[in-house]
Amino acid sequence: MADIDEKTMHALRKAFATFDKTKKGYVEAKDLEGILNNMGTAFDLEDLNETIKRVDIDHDGKINFDKFVIIASNFLQEDDEETITNELKEAFRLYDKEGNGYITTQTLKEILKELDNKLSENDLNDIIEEIDEEGKGKVDFEGFRELMI
Repeated sequence: MADIDEKTMHALRKAFATFDKTKKGYVEAKDLEGILNNMGTAFDLEDLNETIKRVDIDHDGKINFDKFVIIASNFLQEDDEETITNELKEAFRLYDKEGNGYITTQTLKEILKELDNKLSENDLNDIIEEIDEEGKGKVDFEGFRELMI
């Protein structure tokens, strides 16, 4: 687990906690497909099942966080900056439906709410204020990219 950076570890903790709703300290092996899908992780279902079998040595179907990290790390890929930028361009293009080169701050608020439902209205307003310094109500791709990275 030493080669996983702090940001990735945080994402793994958050994903694990989302499925460990009762705070039992484990998730069911059958839930791993959903967790990895929610994280946007690419994987082959057969490879996932084989990895689970290797890691779940007591075969109880209960995957604690350490086992989850081992399993998930088999499917995590390090994205280089170009790949991330291309993915963000694609996401931006989906929201910039008219092709104007910008999205509204209201749309950005909705995106941020979807990404983190714990953000309060004040948090969202602060983020928007920071990214839309001139108060135009619009965010271009560079502003969007900066915020997402």
